[in-house]
Amino acid sequence: MARNSIGKNLTITSFGESHGAAVGVVINGFPSNFGVDFEAVRVFMQRRRPGQSAITTQRNERDEVQVLSGMYEGKTLGSPITLLISNEDQQSADYDGLKDVYRPGHADWLYEQKYQHRDHRGGGRSSARITAGWVAAGALAIQYLEQKGIRVCAWVNQISTIEAPSPNQTPTLEQIEQYAVRCWHPETAQLMESAITKAKEEGDSLGGIIRCVVEGIPAGIGEPVFGKLQAILGLYLLNINAVKGIAFGEGFNAATMKGSEHNDGWTIQDDEIHGNTNHSGGIVGGMSTGDPIELSLAFKPTSTIAKAQNTVNKQGESVILNAAGRHDPCVLPRAVPIVEAMTALAIMDLLLEQS
Repeated sequence: MARNSIGKNLTITSFGESHGAAVGVVINGFPSNFGVDFEAVRVFMQRRRPGQSAITTQRNERDEVQVLSGMYEGKTLGSPITLLISNEDQQSADYDGLKDVYRPGHADWLYEQKYQHRDHRGGGRSSARITAGWVAAGALAIQYLEQKGIRVCAWVNQISTIEAPSPNQTPTLEQIEQYAVRCWHPETAQLMESAITKAKEEGDSLGGIIRCVVEGIPAGIGEPVFGKLQAILGLYLLNINAVKGIAFGEGFNAATMKGSEHNDGWTIQDDEIHGNTNHSGGIVGGMSTGDPIELSLAFKPTSTIAKAQNTVNKQGESVILNAAGRHDPCVLPRAVPIVEAMTALAIMDLLLEQS
């Protein structure tokens, strides 16, 4: 049976396909009497939607969220919240040539083997299009966390080999949003955009790294031993399309450090205990320390590219694939709000376990 739901205390159930009538989400467990800022939801959705710039796919979806249930007079009822996002700009004919061809880097053949039937149009259920529903749910979770003083912020930190310097403090939304690539650092952002444009012109694609910081989270969030904070975050974030790696704090660099270098000593700041460093990324023993949670996600290059690739078809014959359709030459700019949404949903789920 397919797993289309995630969460324990706050559950989201995803539905829809890339070229179906709509995609969406059902949210169960969201507290009642919570006032939702629908304009903020709209703005958040616009950050993920396709067709937003020259370095993203030119599929043009409005991604307006329709509330089918669970709200009245702008407030949640405590009952299941159903959010619907219509698909309005499908060009399914672009995929006619892929009905019997298995694209490299995609799950086409695996879906057919597992389910004996698949929707080849735009990748069907395996398409990143379905994350629109996740982002809609995450928009509500972000508002819930903000009322508790918790801020989730993500940005593109690296595209291919082009890496931004470490900021002295968490970038603001305005700094991140001023560039289409969603990197806060002006010079690096320009280099990144040029690299993506060049890859697109060459019929290729690029991967990179998104960094995410969570500030204001209280100490003790996370449920050892099998509900550790980093494990729950990993469960949500590793389900995002194209994510191939996750690291917290120093991440893999910790393997090269000594204990005397990596250990975060405790200190008193404003009558509260904090780490005097944050090599752990705000998580120790599977629980938040009260310091900012810092994580990084590695994304692979977009699998569908315009360059000719060797593959096989349904008849077991070797063929050359020249893929048509509209695709992101780099998924990272539009993945930033997806990372924020899934991070917020994971943390809200754990917060509700404490209440």
